[in-house]
Amino acid sequence: MILDIEMLKDFYAGYAQKVSVAREAVSRPLTYTEKVLFAHLYQPQDMKPFKRGVDYVEFRPDRVAMQDATAQMALLQFMNAGKARVAVPASVHCDHLIRADVGVEKDLPAALETNREVYDFLRSVALKYGIGFWGPGAGIIHQVVLENYAFPGGMMVGTDSHTPNAGGLGMVAVGVGGADAVDVLTAQPWELKMPRLIGVRLTGKLNGWATPKDVILQILGLLTVKGGTNAVLEYFGEGLESLSATGKATICNMGAELGATCSIFPFDRNADEYLCKTGREAVAVMARQNAADLQADAEVYANPEMFYDQIIDIDLSKVEPHLNGPFTPDAATPISQMKAKGPANDYPMTVEVGLIGSCTNSSYQDLCRAASVARQAAEKNINVHAQLIINPGSEQIRATAERDGILDDFKRIGAIIMTNACGPCIGQWNRHTDDPQRKNAIVTSFNRNFRRRADGNPNTFAFIGSPELTTALAIAGRLDFNPITDTLTDRDGNSVRLDAPKGYDFPPKGFAEADNGFIAPSTDHADMEVVIAPESKRLQRLEPFAAWDGNDFVNMPLLIKTQGKCTTDHISMAGPWLKFRGHLQNISDNLLMGAVNAFNGEANKVKNQLTGEYVEVSTAAKAYKEKNLGSIVVAEDNYGEGSSREHAAMEPRFLGVRVVLAKSFARIHETNLKKQGMLALTFANKDDYDKVKENDRISLIGLKDFTPGKSLTIVLKHEDGTEESFPVEHSYNQTQIDWFKAGSALNYSAK
Repeated sequence: MILDIEMLKDFYAGYAQKVSVAREAVSRPLTYTEKVLFAHLYQPQDMKPFKRGVDYVEFRPDRVAMQDATAQMALLQFMNAGKARVAVPASVHCDHLIRADVGVEKDLPAALETNREVYDFLRSVALKYGIGFWGPGAGIIHQVVLENYAFPGGMMVGTDSHTPNAGGLGMVAVGVGGADAVDVLTAQPWELKMPRLIGVRLTGKLNGWATPKDVILQILGLLTVKGGTNAVLEYFGEGLESLSATGKATICNMGAELGATCSIFPFDRNADEYLCKTGREAVAVMARQNAADLQADAEVYANPEMFYDQIIDIDLSKVEPHLNGPFTPDAATPISQMKAKGPANDYPMTVEVGLIGSCTNSSYQDLCRAASVARQAAEKNINVHAQLIINPGSEQIRATAERDGILDDFKRIGAIIMTNACGPCIGQWNRHTDDPQRKNAIVTSFNRNFRRRADGNPNTFAFIGSPELTTALAIAGRLDFNPITDTLTDRDGNSVRLDAPKGYDFPPKGFAEADNGFIAPSTDHADMEVVIAPESKRLQRLEPFAAWDGNDFVNMPLLIKTQGKCTTDHISMAGPWLKFRGHLQNISDNLLMGAVNAFNGEANKVKNQLTGEYVEVSTAAKAYKEKNLGSIVVAEDNYGEGSSREHAAMEPRFLGVRVVLAKSFARIHETNLKKQGMLALTFANKDDYDKVKENDRISLIGLKDFTPGKSLTIVLKHEDGTEESFPVEHSYNQTQIDWFKAGSALNYSAK
């Protein structure tokens, strides 16, 4: 069954004409990204040569996808919008709340019981408002989207930062916060800064142990976690021919770690084949008819330097397996260098757990190739030295992998098969360990490896690799094992080598039929009542945030001055806190608990200026809020890196934080702060960060003249009575300033 077929027919019927109009309007050839963006302008008459990295542009995406942890807050906001039905096709995917513990047989029933209230809420909202619902165990959102919804030339938003996964099938797919999703669900314009374009030219062909995952791990080492901010990575070149659609999706998925708006591949025979193999031949036919505009114009490929803001060249034949980490996904290390780098940096060299799965690497091809490595351990009589955990990407993939013996290959070497869900990748892992604080190393095929993320242990050194390399390192039990050059010792004392992984792009027998728990949208339940119990600890109806009172913010206490990396994991932890994602008051207790206080080097320990005591961040924020004192957060570069979770913006807003002043922001988080009526400001001079002292009272001056492009002023009143001031900058346009004045974007749109 092809979902949303009428929308797809309408889209392809008008796509070529929209691209033609755009090409004429800008009077030059177009990149593929530009074609998709211009074809989705909210008002086509607004077509013009927008300035990349400067102009805010309004778009009309084709669909919305939401995972269960972020869908709660998104749908609570949508319910306040007064609409009877969503305006575009949308889906909810229950993948984040399932805890990995002992295996799918017990974990899934436990999740169904533990999260029943939330699942019932999401199901009822989906039924009432015409949203597709994928129940617990159906699969990980981005794998399910790739299998069922993604289509070349389309545009979607998703309430998860790895939504760009769909770029593997040629979509502009962007991770957003819930308030942005509500814009699209209610047919309002969705605003995005016109992205810069980074062209990635791929030549050659991957070989041996090198995989698509290693391509993006290498690019992360080149660009870092900030290098893709407000940019789209568009891939081109003859090297694309050898990459499968799921391999391309992996590359696009981890483009999120670059801070990129999204990543995208053009439509080709591999995308065509994937559509056909997943039962969407009619979509493939329509894409073929538009193939000329599902790629950049020929002139762009002939002279890419004229059309992209930056060019990166990658020779796939020279890519080698990478192991990125620890604690940040851009710490790129070719496996051949780990023997020297590991001991030099005091890494724990024993691998204790290998984890395969996540939305990045859980396709049939991923599992098939990893299983070819696991199979060798059994066949070559090799002891496996680390625990191996597998999370299939979808029920379709799990059922097919089980039928084809792939899961048995893993089980034969002691692997545990977990639910088709995010599990350890999002911190939903009950790790069985002798010491939850012990220094140790794990290797994963995931996308992020921030401190504490997988298991809550700040001393777990997490490294990211391909599923194939993860399997090999779990077998060897060593972080510095290079399967290309090193040997292992079998049970008889012989030296043996692991052969390079092999596997199918698609199952030779086709994908298995699977009961995926999908409930299609309908119009039969419009009268359904969505019930939220007043005493619920998991769900809470939202009350509008207060509008700006028209005055400058004066004498704000400093809530925290963060030191170093401060991701959305640091601001609003996942793991056990995911259960409160639908209850703003309760989840606000985790506010900034992972952030390091610049004044004492400790996490979740800040000075309450009212009492002089050192307390948890949320405790200090509550104390200031109770006294009607707005507070301020000061931070370093790329504040809010990582997840799209808007809780990282809603929690400080709820607890009275008025301003976040940083050296720079990650794109999604900056937008989320704006949407929730907060001020996201940046230092005009980054060295002014050092002027902020622990006991400062801080004022923000100039709000009555708050206009686009005009600086504001920070005044620091130090404990000794002296004062310092300096300018701060912002990126607010007039609409975003109106959001601030109204108290939030939703307040503004409700006027």
